[in-house]
Amino acid sequence: MPRWVWMWRGRRRGRPYSCLILHSLPYLKEFIPNPCLNPDPIELTYPEYEVLRLMDLEGLTQEQAAEKMGTSRGTIWRLASSARRKIIQSLTESRPLILTAKGEVKEVREVKH
Repeated sequence: MPRWVWMWRGRRRGRPYSCLILHSLPYLKEFIPNPCLNPDPIELTYPEYEVLRLMDLEGLTQEQAAEKMGTSRGTIWRLASSARRKIIQSLTESRPLILTAKGEVKEVREVKH
């Protein structure tokens, strides 16, 4: 990454920020409940979606998911926790769930099914 990106994010302590590798993009871009009682959407990012897909759908461990996405196990844990909280909030509050392309993605490796 260019140096200005690090400066833009501010000077932080700890490990440098790393980009993630996604293995698929979601086909679905939004989920709107019926009835929709609260129109304020909740945004689920592509990395959060990918972590849930790897861990909950494919049954990988945090270590295996971290290896596939090119990041640490702690980042995987944080993304999974955030994604699960957002999905439960969307279901309990009857709010739309919108998948957005936010997050630092290094590359997308499309897997042919």
